[in-house]
Amino acid sequence: MNAIVGVHGIGKYRYYREAGNSVSGAATAMRTKWDRYLHKGLTGGAPHGGERYITEIAYYAHLLGESKDEAPREVRAMDAGAQEVLVAWARQRDTLGEGLTGALNRVAGWLLTRMNDNAAAFAKLFCPEVAAYLAAGSRAREGVRAIVAEVIRRNRPRVVIAHSLGSVVAYETLWANPDLKVDLLITLGSPLGMRNVVFEKLMPAPVNGWGERPRQVRRWVNIADKDDIAAIPPELRTRFTGVDQEVLVNLDWIDFHTVEKYLGCGALRDPLKPYLS
Repeated sequence: MNAIVGVHGIGKYRYYREAGNSVSGAATAMRTKWDRYLHKGLTGGAPHGGERYITEIAYYAHLLGESKDEAPREVRAMDAGAQEVLVAWARQRDTLGEGLTGALNRVAGWLLTRMNDNAAAFAKLFCPEVAAYLAAGSRAREGVRAIVAEVIRRNRPRVVIAHSLGSVVAYETLWANPDLKVDLLITLGSPLGMRNVVFEKLMPAPVNGWGERPRQVRRWVNIADKDDIAAIPPELRTRFTGVDQEVLVNLDWIDFHTVEKYLGCGALRDPLKPYLS
């Protein structure tokens, strides 16, 4: 089987803690789950017999810190960077319109009344990690990209599967390291195109309002739930050139962003077929 590297998304610090502050232990635990989730998607739900699909997970959550497990109402207590991300994100929801002007309480109230508790908790988790990664002059950003580059360089995978914030990390890492040649990049639930939150802060910066597929990536497939609140817009072709295929899926009205749902939904079956022995 050809090598496949995974780049995880938000909310994965607990793997590091549960592994006794071991990066390799966290990566191994996560890879075991990704194998199980992907097996379901590739086989239509057949029992997992220990089949291996993912060569390695590039684990970086320990560099972004542990998000506090607080109630959604605690968005009011976020630091300024996280608040900025949340407000910019919330502005993009059609139900808020264009008139939101920095009233964070209104954003928090909207999250609690218009969305289920899972979505509100997700937003609380999503913003601090994104803010930590994208902060100007962030050492964490450099460290995260170095980890992902090392894993890709060591494994020389033909496929990189990147979920959530991991798609931002993978995109920037591949641009920053032109020696890392990848046959197929699969992004899942990607916030790459999210205006005012992620898109304009990318490295390299978009040119004339457009990002571009990393030049040493041969194909790019983007998969997103049509209602995923992290994937705004779900279609990356509206922001990036070089996206070869867009797949919109309908995962779950509660678990609309989890890697378990994305890997298990069956949408990766056709793109991965040439790489699975």
